[in-house]
Amino acid sequence: MSAHNPLVQHQKLWKAFFIFLMPLIATNILQNLSGTINTVFVGQMMGVQAIAAVAVFFPILFFLMAFVIGLSAGSTVLIGQAWGAQNIEKVRAVVGSTLFMTLIGGSIIALLGVVFSRHVLLALGTDEAVMHLSLPYVQWMLAGSPLLFIYIIYTSILRGVGDSTTPLIASGMTILVGLCVTPVLIAGYWGFPRLGIVAPAIASTLGFVSVLIFLYFYLGYKRHPLRLDAQMLRHIRFDRQLCQIILRLGIPTGIQMVTTSVAGLVIVGLVNRHGADATAAYGAVNQVLNYIQFPALSIAIAASIFAAQAIGAGKSELLSKVTRTALGMNIAITGLLVVLGYLFSKYLMALFITDHAVVELGQQLLFIVLWSILFFGASAIFASIMRASGTVTVPMIINIVAIIAIEVPCAYLFSDWWGLQGIWYAYALAFVCLCVMQGLYYQFVWKKKTVESLI
Repeated sequence: MSAHNPLVQHQKLWKAFFIFLMPLIATNILQNLSGTINTVFVGQMMGVQAIAAVAVFFPILFFLMAFVIGLSAGSTVLIGQAWGAQNIEKVRAVVGSTLFMTLIGGSIIALLGVVFSRHVLLALGTDEAVMHLSLPYVQWMLAGSPLLFIYIIYTSILRGVGDSTTPLIASGMTILVGLCVTPVLIAGYWGFPRLGIVAPAIASTLGFVSVLIFLYFYLGYKRHPLRLDAQMLRHIRFDRQLCQIILRLGIPTGIQMVTTSVAGLVIVGLVNRHGADATAAYGAVNQVLNYIQFPALSIAIAASIFAAQAIGAGKSELLSKVTRTALGMNIAITGLLVVLGYLFSKYLMALFITDHAVVELGQQLLFIVLWSILFFGASAIFASIMRASGTVTVPMIINIVAIIAIEVPCAYLFSDWWGLQGIWYAYALAFVCLCVMQGLYYQFVWKKKTVESLI
């Protein structure tokens, strides 16, 4: 990637899109695997109580991720636009403002989190039997959260300038460090202290430190425009105008994440009414759906970056072409995964479940909902294209309406009509309605607007 070569300048957009997309999909899958690997180590080496102690942190982590992903979503749009305009100074200014907010926000979260961890865990209803394990784990995770935030932000802004390969390398490094360090610190191999439950948290922190050190030297060696040199350091400060724009673009994404999380908890409660087998099947189906949704979401992220660069370059006429390319990729890549999911559904369920009856139940549920991931992917693409231009509030409202007014009430209604299967009919209906609503707003409202660069 040339230091002054926006992605949208490539003659064959689909080729540039595909080359950018593949490392992005791989990165998202690796990041999910990282959490899975940590859970496996804890479960195999420390037992069920330790798994319960670690699981308590998941809802806390999700709310923290809403903060940082919102920031990264807002900053990536501005960085893409500045990069499309080939304004390197403006790119550095956006990066500096984003890092400033990340450092301040992350430090406050870490401090308050460590001090009030026990209160938070009690509010979440943590069992006293695992509190002695949960408390130190959560405190260590929160203490290291600023490093996690910086890691996520920096890899996101690298994508904003068209670099999806470096974040993939960084993600691979974090997994490698976790694989090597976590079991050593849990058990105290080779003379290292035996740290038990805090080992995964410390290993994660060491992984982020290692990656940030690597990025410092690697980006400097590559003479990357986003290397952390004296010029970049001068921009790490509060810029009222840029911070306001970043937050205006990012807060709706955070709200949407929180809404999705709360709705997910409601649906889990509904599923649990149908017994342990239903809960097990729900977990297995969601695991499979996650790995099929990652490519769909990756396509949407890529579309947003390409669209932002087109807007920054003053080539708004390319936005329709970016949208068509992304939708085509969604049909080709997500569609292929959906077909494979149907063909190998039994084997996919068997990866997570050993009981034959529950495997069959999981297959039935997967058959109901799997096809609708194509509509989910298309809706994410429409929303991401609009977000690249600064239109974030209405797509957020549409998403929340699909969750609160369609998915959740229909899950209850259909569950009464058709039992457990009805919940997945509600998922499919919500995805289709979301796609239709986002598509209609995109086609008949947003496309009639004048698109201008935000910076």
